[in-house]
Amino acid sequence: MTGRVRKKLIQAQLEALPVPRSGDTVCPLCERSIPPSQQDAHHLVPKSHGGLQTAVLHRICHRQIHALFTETELARQYATVEALQQHEAMARFIRWVQTKPDAFFEKSRKSQRLKSRH
Repeated sequence: MTGRVRKKLIQAQLEALPVPRSGDTVCPLCERSIPPSQQDAHHLVPKSHGGLQTAVLHRICHRQIHALFTETELARQYATVEALQQHEAMARFIRWVQTKPDAFFEKSRKSQRLKSRH
């Protein structure tokens, strides 16, 4: 595929993505619009570890973060949206949830790793 053809293909894919309406809040994790009923504030560093900065996420994205990571892991390793996006299980979840409607919600289950810690 030539560079020009590839560029047109990428542009067509970008144009096919839903465009958030002006004023919509966009989830920095999954990059979908967040309806007001599905907005959750996530402390990037948990409050129990002194965190103050929050990011507004989809409720399902927020719950998935807490289903996968302990507060200590969030404070030490996953205190940025980029770090969360790079974790294999989180990236898999993001790819899956991006295929769902913006208002989609489903209960998240704790990972086996976190369940076994108790």
